[in-house]
Amino acid sequence: MNSRREPRGKPEAPAKTLAQAFAIGETVEVLCDHKRSGRRVRDWVEGTIVHADGRMTAVQFRSDVYLTDGWMVPDRILWFTRGSEKIRSVRRRARARLARPAGKRRN
Repeated sequence: MNSRREPRGKPEAPAKTLAQAFAIGETVEVLCDHKRSGRRVRDWVEGTIVHADGRMTAVQFRSDVYLTDGWMVPDRILWFTRGSEKIRSVRRRARARLARPAGKRRN
């Protein structure tokens, strides 16, 4: 007799992980050291997912990014582990629409 019990019913689907939530080509925000207006700051900066699998996610940036010890990353790609709190989906800022003067219509 087998002492190991098998679970009954359907196996549970694994919870969706942060690494699986992102697709290649998607725009994300990353908390890292980077250049803004010529000054080095630690803030959220936009980047593009270039690799995503079950363990790691790679993000490439258009501006220079730096490691925590101060070195600039030459290829502008940072790697993050699955579930990292330093990567998130882009939060689009609502742009205010310009109000047109009343009575004027566009033809």
